[in-house]
Amino acid sequence: MTEKMIPILPCRSIAEILDFYVALGFEATAVQKRPNPFAAIARGTFELQFYGIGSHDPATAFNTCYVITDQVDQLYDEFRSGLRAAIGKAPSRGLPRINPIKDMSYGVRQFIVVDPSGNQIRVGQPIDGPSTPAPRTRLEKALVAATLLGDSKGDAETAARVLDGALGSEGESDLTRLRALVTRADYAIRLGAVGEGEDFLAAADAIDVDDPDSRRRIRELREELRG
Repeated sequence: MTEKMIPILPCRSIAEILDFYVALGFEATAVQKRPNPFAAIARGTFELQFYGIGSHDPATAFNTCYVITDQVDQLYDEFRSGLRAAIGKAPSRGLPRINPIKDMSYGVRQFIVVDPSGNQIRVGQPIDGPSTPAPRTRLEKALVAATLLGDSKGDAETAARVLDGALGSEGESDLTRLRALVTRADYAIRLGAVGEGEDFLAAADAIDVDDPDSRRRIRELREELRG
């Protein structure tokens, strides 16, 4: 027996939601305008469905689904490219947005796309090999907590405070400090504190550690700041 689950998510406009997902490489497989607005989209075996509801408020939406893939980095790059082609940028704040790709403490490498209706599409790939080591130092623990608050819950303000309380701690590795500074810069920019974000990026640049994800995120944030 084979089962398949397809999430059905709300949206405020079928036309708006189709434009967004087509930019990410999806195709519309079914569209109904009335009496009940509806659309189905697909990108390979990645399928989503939507129903239109005029009273839907994207700012208060909590709808989400999780997608497991074996090509998370490729999808992340393709989704960012699609957004840049469609709207001229790949934003990490507001709606729509795409949050950065990260190795999570619960054993997946993931990113989050939030569509114009506020639906969170989490895309993840199980991390090969041993589980991610448990955080041990004060800053490592703060970084894990801040990532969950800022990315999973969308609470960049609290995440920033958590990191601020630990960035001055002693005995931290350069790698941990680099990742924390990049993450703090990310949240500063999301909160509109652009100058503060640039300062954190400059501090991160000064740390001589080879960490591809951090260096990529620095480039992405500077690209976002350039508009």
